[in-house]
Amino acid sequence: MLTKERGVTVMRLAGICLISKDVSRLVNFYKDVLRIEAEEESAEFARFLMNGVKLLICSHEIMESMAENSMQNAGFGSFTLEVEVENVDAEYERLKRKQVPFVKPPTTQAWGIRSVWFRDPDGNIINFQARV
Repeated sequence: MLTKERGVTVMRLAGICLISKDVSRLVNFYKDVLRIEAEEESAEFARFLMNGVKLLICSHEIMESMAENSMQNAGFGSFTLEVEVENVDAEYERLKRKQVPFVKPPTTQAWGIRSVWFRDPDGNIINFQARV
């Protein structure tokens, strides 16, 4: 649902699409790490819904088929996803057991956010965070 601030309609982020060369590997990773099932899944595409925001995983080929030459300079592994969690330290321990590659251990920032960063199989950073 769109809202208004000072008389202007505020846009809402509906979702993000990660482009992958290995969709099934990335889908399985996110199923395991986020503990959710895909709403829709095929060899070239998956859609997860996280509290109203879509996380899409698409193959390079399916994106190119929708808009020719759109993937010409597309990179892989260049996003950071921020995911709110209940307990950063508990998630860190759970992910350690899964041998997830960490970028930054649990750290509390001066602005009151505790977070841990790790990478998905394509190199994207996932930031599990919670307000402290």
